[in-house]
Amino acid sequence: MNAPERLVLTGIRAAIIDLDGTMVHTAPDFLVAINRMRSDLGLAPLDIETIAHFVGKGTENLMRRVLAVDYGPEDVERHFEAALASYMQHYLAINGEFSSLYPGVREGLDALRAKGVRLACVTNKPVDFAVPLLEKTGLRDYFDIVYGGDSLPKKKPDPLPLLTVCEDFNLAPEQVVAIGDSSNDAQAARSAGCRVLNVPYGYNHGESIHNVDSDGIVPTLLDAAHLISA
Repeated sequence: MNAPERLVLTGIRAAIIDLDGTMVHTAPDFLVAINRMRSDLGLAPLDIETIAHFVGKGTENLMRRVLAVDYGPEDVERHFEAALASYMQHYLAINGEFSSLYPGVREGLDALRAKGVRLACVTNKPVDFAVPLLEKTGLRDYFDIVYGGDSLPKKKPDPLPLLTVCEDFNLAPEQVVAIGDSSNDAQAARSAGCRVLNVPYGYNHGESIHNVDSDGIVPTLLDAAHLISA
């Protein structure tokens, strides 16, 4: 659903914010690292639109989707370990070099912090990728907590990462809002009992964000901050 201008999320004391496709446009990084990996395996490059559709469910899923462009299920598994190792090496080498902040991100984080809202970043990106990217983009200091897709036994859309943040902050889920670009974020928030806002400019596996169950769609993180009453 779209967020009506009169919508206000009251009693919110913390926000859990996604990384790829929500705060940082990382598809260009994925493009470079994946195509360097594919070159190592003797495969043709993929375009950025195809790769963006594969983003969001963690690195292992990303590798399998990328390999499935060329291979059947058995060959995907046969090449998986080599592809993953190559990709990890290439991604670490270029992490953040081709990425950019979306409009309103820093302003939105400033506005949330000014309202006294505590901030956590929860992403399905490996934490060893996520923290350096946040540091490179100047966002790391906004967040009390950063959880990657490998920080906990389960990742989004499972509610565990969001529930863990609620416990860390000693807050009830209804006092926490999740902000993200995909159904992963919305499903995790709904299962955890948190409120959820979606941004329309991210990846969402190539599907329309308007089909996702949320409390509203906000043009930017700054717009999200305006809707939140701490």
